[in-house]
Amino acid sequence: MIYRIVTGFVLAAWMALPTAAAAQERSMIVLDGSGSMWGQIEGRAKIEIARETLREVLGQVPEGNELGLIVYGHRRKGDCGDIELAVKPQAGTAAAIISFADGVSPKGKTPLSAGVRQAAEALRFTEDKATVILVTDGLETCNADPCALGRELEQLGVDFTAHVVGFGLSAEEGAQVACLADETGGRYFEAGNAEALGRALEETVVKVEAAPEPAPEPEPEPEPAAPEFNLTARTYLAEGGPVLDEPNIRWDLRAVDAAGKVEKRATDGRYAAEFRASVPAGEYELALRVGKVEQRQRVTLSATEETVRDIVLNAGIIEAVGKRAEGDAEADKTIRVDVIAGKLKDGAYGSGRFYMPAGEVTVTGRQGKATAEQVVTLAAGETVQIDVVVGSGVVMPGAVYAAGGPVVDSGQIRFDALSPEADITGKRKVIQGVYGSKAFDLPAGRYVLRAKLDEAVAESAPFAVVAGKRTEVSIDLNAGVAGIDAPGAYRIDVLGPADIQGKRKRLAGKYGEAFNVTLSAGDYLVTVQYESDRADQDVPLTVTAGQRSELRVE
Repeated sequence: MIYRIVTGFVLAAWMALPTAAAAQERSMIVLDGSGSMWGQIEGRAKIEIARETLREVLGQVPEGNELGLIVYGHRRKGDCGDIELAVKPQAGTAAAIISFADGVSPKGKTPLSAGVRQAAEALRFTEDKATVILVTDGLETCNADPCALGRELEQLGVDFTAHVVGFGLSAEEGAQVACLADETGGRYFEAGNAEALGRALEETVVKVEAAPEPAPEPEPEPEPAAPEFNLTARTYLAEGGPVLDEPNIRWDLRAVDAAGKVEKRATDGRYAAEFRASVPAGEYELALRVGKVEQRQRVTLSATEETVRDIVLNAGIIEAVGKRAEGDAEADKTIRVDVIAGKLKDGAYGSGRFYMPAGEVTVTGRQGKATAEQVVTLAAGETVQIDVVVGSGVVMPGAVYAAGGPVVDSGQIRFDALSPEADITGKRKVIQGVYGSKAFDLPAGRYVLRAKLDEAVAESAPFAVVAGKRTEVSIDLNAGVAGIDAPGAYRIDVLGPADIQGKRKRLAGKYGEAFNVTLSAGDYLVTVQYESDRADQDVPLTVTAGQRSELRVE
C-alpha cells in the first residue's frame, strides 16, 4: 500500500458528515511527465509511485471541489511546448485524473514554469481564487525563472496560491523551486518517498476539515459571579518585558482526558495577540506558536473563576535583509536569507522578520554560489537588525562568431564562469553557468568566461566581478557554421585535423542526409556513410570565422 496514513480524526469526520468538508475549491495538479520520472525511489519508478499515490489520495477529494490535471514532458522528447491540459477543472474528476495518469509515459523536458502558468490561466486566476499543486522531480529545463513567475502570478491573481512538491529532489534542488510557493503564499513539500508524497497531496489537494461543533444545548442563566472568560493568556519575549503585541500568535487549547492524554482536536484556537476563551471546566493543554518558537503548558480551568496565564517565551527577533553589496539601500529579493537556532530554521527571500529562541543564532544568505554567514547572540526581548551581504555581482555574457562579425543569438550556447587559475592538469573549475546570453549571479572575484556552441569553444581574458555591479563580457568564438547536405547519406561525421600519426578525432556527427554544426575556424574532413553498396566518401571542409560554409556531397 503506497499511502494510507490519514489522520483518524479527519477521516472519521469526513465519512460521518460530508457537508463538513472545506468550502469548494478550484485547483489544478501539474504533474511532471519528464523522462527523469523513470528514476527510482526504493526500487520503484517515481511515475509508478505517483500514479498509485494519486489513486489513494483522490478518493478523498470533497464532493463539489473542482480539480483538474496538467501534464508536461510526456509526449515528445526535447520539446519545451509539450504541455497538455489533460483534465479540465470541474467537480467529480478524480476518476478521469487517475485514468490519465495511469497512461502517462515520461519522455521529455521539464517546462515546469510554463506548466504552472497554463494551470493558472485555466483556473482564471485573474478573476477567481485558484490553487496550483506542482509535483516535480526535476528543475526547470526550458529557460524560465520559477521565482519570477511566482511574483508575477501573485501580483496578477485575485487569490492565487502555488504549492510545490519536490518529489525526490535534494535540499539544494528544492530550494531552487521553493520560491514559486514562497512568492504566492504557498508551501514547499520535500517528498523523498511514497509516504511523504501522499501526505503532501493530502494537505494540498484534499483539504478536508473537521465537522463543526453541534449546536450547544441552551445554557442556564449564568451565575452572577461567573466570568465572561475563564482563561486569559498573554505572552512576553522576556521576563519583565512588555506584552508581545503580535496578531500572528497562534493559540490552541486542547482538553486532557483522565488518563492524561491530550486530545488531537482543539477545543478553541485562533490567531491573536491575546487569547481569551470560555470553555468547560477541566484540565487543558495550552499551546502557542509565533514564528518557529513554541510553548506548551498544562492549565486547570474553573467554571466560576478566570485563570490568567503570562507566558515568557525567552526569545527575540531577527530582522534580516539580504543585500548584494555593503551600502545597498534595499533588499534583493533573489537572495535567500535563513535564520537557524539548533533544530529551528526559518527563512524568506529578500528580507524577513523572524522570532527565534534567545542564544546563538546563525544567519545565512545565499544567491547562487554567493553565500554569507554570521552568528549573533540574541538576548530575550531583543530585536537585532542584520544586513546579510552575500557579495555578488551580475555577469552579462555575450559572444560573436568573429571580431566585428555577427552576434551569436542562440539559446544553445553555453557560458561558464571558470576559476582564473588552472589546476595541475590545466583544467579550470566551473563556478556557475547558463545557456543563452542571459545575466547570472556570481560571487565577487576574478573569473574566466568560457563559451561553447556545438564544437566551437573559446575563453575570455580574466575579468573581475564587483559586488553590486553588472559586468558585460563578450567572447570572440572565431567560428563559423557548416551546412552539409549529402543526399542518400546514412550518417555524416566531421573529423578534426590529422595528428602526428595521421589520425583524426571525430568532432561531431549525425544520422541523416543534412547536418548543421558550429565549428572553430579551420580545415576539417567530412565523412559520409551510405547504407547501400555505394562507397563512403571523404570530403575536405574549410570553415571561416563569421561565415556559413555550404558543402554538398553527391
